[in-house]
Amino acid sequence: MSSFVPASPDTLEEQKLYTEARLVDVACLDCLATVRVKKNSDHQTSVQWSTEARANCQEFARQDQGTGRRDVHKPCSRMMTSIDDAVRAGDVPIGAIDGY
Repeated sequence: MSSFVPASPDTLEEQKLYTEARLVDVACLDCLATVRVKKNSDHQTSVQWSTEARANCQEFARQDQGTGRRDVHKPCSRMMTSIDDAVRAGDVPIGAIDGY
């Protein structure tokens, strides 16, 4: 159940801008996972995992086997390295534009 459903086109557009603006696809250098990434600063990274990306992540698969479930706050170290490489290559811009 949604806690907030935009009623006007302007609100819907703002919601889309806030949740999807400047997201860049980044593929893991080790597996088939591809996530969407945004960096508003050097210290902040937003990563959106799809169901397909989670299923393709070998590191998450190993974590799931050991405990029966994955700690949702622990990132995939291989993906984080791939993201860092994409940032260094200039594929993921750093800095919020118009607050997003």
